[in-house]
Amino acid sequence: MRVCVIGTGVSGLPAIKECRAAGFEVVAYERTSEIGGLWNYRPQIKDASILMKSTVCKTSKEMMAYSDFPPSANYPNFMHNSLIREYLQEYAENFDLLKEIRFSTSVEKLERVDEKWEVTTSEGNIDRFDFALLCTGHHTYPHCPQIKDKKNNRLNVAYRSTFSIASRSLFERNGAS
Repeated sequence: MRVCVIGTGVSGLPAIKECRAAGFEVVAYERTSEIGGLWNYRPQIKDASILMKSTVCKTSKEMMAYSDFPPSANYPNFMHNSLIREYLQEYAENFDLLKEIRFSTSVEKLERVDEKWEVTTSEGNIDRFDFALLCTGHHTYPHCPQIKDKKNNRLNVAYRSTFSIASRSLFERNGAS
């Protein structure tokens, strides 16, 4: 049986590993050129991540790690995003997961056709699978709530993708200094 895994971040990597261990043929699709998903800091790509350059995980390395692959003792207890990416790379290499991944390949369409999952990629290729696992991360695109001040004026909200280009006047209009 064939399994499609979409996304190679913290959920996609163990999905590849466990499906392969269960005897499935696995094909993983990653829209970028590297693993790590939301833990990749890519300021040049709009909406690629909500991660800021200075982000440090607020969960200890022991609690955020995979149970079958403890992080290096050399890593600090609360890891910077670059170390989490390094840890994920080590995990993928340790379990030989990279060979299952089609990098720089977006899934443009996923639909159920005749008891199979049909995947259409950014290259126009179509493939069919018995199962499909969506491991794309729920924080990929920011949710922008409507926030208003006491006078019922809408306030601007800056996310990582907009913060790096936000002007000081945006914050001054919102009363921040």
